[in-house]
Amino acid sequence: MKQRLDEVRDRHRDDALGRGFNPRDVDLLLSDILGRKLSWIVAHGDELIDSAPLDVLLARRYGGEPLQYIRGRTEFYSREFLVDSRALIPRPETEILVETALQFAPRNGLVIDIGTGSGCIAITIERERPDLRVIGVDVSMAALALAATNRASLASHALLAASDILTSIRAHADLIVSNPPYIPAREVESLEVEVREHEPRIALTPGSRGTEAIEQILEQARGARVIVEMGFGQEQAVRDVAAAQRYVVDEIIPDLAGIPRVVILSPHA
Repeated sequence: MKQRLDEVRDRHRDDALGRGFNPRDVDLLLSDILGRKLSWIVAHGDELIDSAPLDVLLARRYGGEPLQYIRGRTEFYSREFLVDSRALIPRPETEILVETALQFAPRNGLVIDIGTGSGCIAITIERERPDLRVIGVDVSMAALALAATNRASLASHALLAASDILTSIRAHADLIVSNPPYIPAREVESLEVEVREHEPRIALTPGSRGTEAIEQILEQARGARVIVEMGFGQEQAVRDVAAAQRYVVDEIIPDLAGIPRVVILSPHA
């Protein structure tokens, strides 16, 4: 039985709010189902629709599945990327990492993105700076398949390669970038269910300390400048890891919440 769009929308938005979810999720899913823009959804409340498809998608959302996985896409650096459970969902703070990499990457240089996942970092850097050679590496073949789909849809020339950190890469990078897993293993169970139960654990935690992946990156960086993300409260630990690997922290850039997030590292002179 079909119902008025505005009645379906109002009912589900109230329900979402009562469950602690953003009512905008309802509008976005309606937009996807009907193939219409959000402005059309708001302006055409008298349209008759079947609410069953929305009920199915909202059941997934209320079960904790991330909205981005349900929709199959998300925006990153003003581009649309396909996303699913094969890779971490791109976060807004990672755009700071990209901006920093674009600033420091030398003209015509080689940039390697470690743990490329959906490919959002490598593809964005290559699209913003076509002069650069960019390689995205990942140990997960499933993630690389997703990145390849995004590369094709965005007409990117970034290269993709299977590698555990840099073990399969012979080329010497001018700049290494990474949003590595950095959550200590003991903290994973305290994460929100949509992260803990749906995003790939390999992309969340590298081990008990949370800095193991950063340590491996610096071990294999071969003297290249490195720009990485880190977690809350890890500043001193990252400084210690850097010193042990004969790197120095040049700068730490906070995210929009003021949390130290992006670390720029250079080898000791």
